[in-house]
Amino acid sequence: MKEVAQALVSKKFWVELLIMTMGMMMTAICVYYFLVPSKLIVGSISGLSIVLTNIFGGMGINISLSLMISIINAILLILAYILIGKEFGLKTVYCAMILGPLTKVCEWIYPWENLATANEYLAKMPGGDPNAMSVMGNPWFDLLCCVLILSAAQTIMFSINASTGGLDILAKIVNKYLHFDIGKSVTVAGGIICLSAFAINPFQMVVIGLIGTWINGIIVDYFTASLNNRKRVCIVSKDYDRVRRFIIDDLDRGCTLYEVIGGYTNEKSIELEALLTKDEFSALMEFLNKNEIQAFTTAGNVSEVYGLWAKDRHRARKHAEKR
Repeated sequence: MKEVAQALVSKKFWVELLIMTMGMMMTAICVYYFLVPSKLIVGSISGLSIVLTNIFGGMGINISLSLMISIINAILLILAYILIGKEFGLKTVYCAMILGPLTKVCEWIYPWENLATANEYLAKMPGGDPNAMSVMGNPWFDLLCCVLILSAAQTIMFSINASTGGLDILAKIVNKYLHFDIGKSVTVAGGIICLSAFAINPFQMVVIGLIGTWINGIIVDYFTASLNNRKRVCIVSKDYDRVRRFIIDDLDRGCTLYEVIGGYTNEKSIELEALLTKDEFSALMEFLNKNEIQAFTTAGNVSEVYGLWAKDRHRARKHAEKR
């Protein structure tokens, strides 16, 4: 109970709660305004829920989309808690449980019927629905808008060890146990679910959904790489100790020193290497320029960093030691 109480009063808890709520609002907008009107099935539990509600509706059993989403997510949340971890499971419980209500909020604020127009593209397809609707007027535009917003929401969630629920739980399981990149995991899990759309959509719409699922995985990987992008900085300078102190004391980062020999001068020097964020790299370059430190500097992008560098408690410990 003490740990729970401490978590509830921490800034990290409320910041992450806000991030999760905003991320799920983005997901609800995707589902309600782009997937529901066009019946476009991008590989997701929301998409599977649309399929099942249509199937049950044809059988005379009316189940709301929000209820179907909640039922499927409840099953997957148990798997998340058991197979992935307590923190991920609890965060995903919150996210999954608010998706259904947030789709209702979208409906209350502005029903999609007020935005949608006839989907002539789908109506002209063999076996297409003549009453199909689309917010953007074309399923390809609906797909693009949905995938961009959804990919951003998924990336934000994964960055704080949470998910939007449903498909992301399956993707995280694939990522953890089969060691696929998270984007590829999204594509594999989503592709399987996307095939369920054959139950309600013509072949062309299923292909559009599969393409959307593939693009979704690519964009998730791109956003993840951009979010985690770091700079590997290498500096050769006679004033290396001043640079080292600045990185350690001001930027609160570690660094590594190597003895190197110049190929042209045959002189021994010290090369300093550090991993920095973009803002920290800018601060370092400003420090070098402001203090007129002569240095040979190279920098390259690093898409992923593992270990103590990326842990908040590591930086908190270093700040505590300085005080």
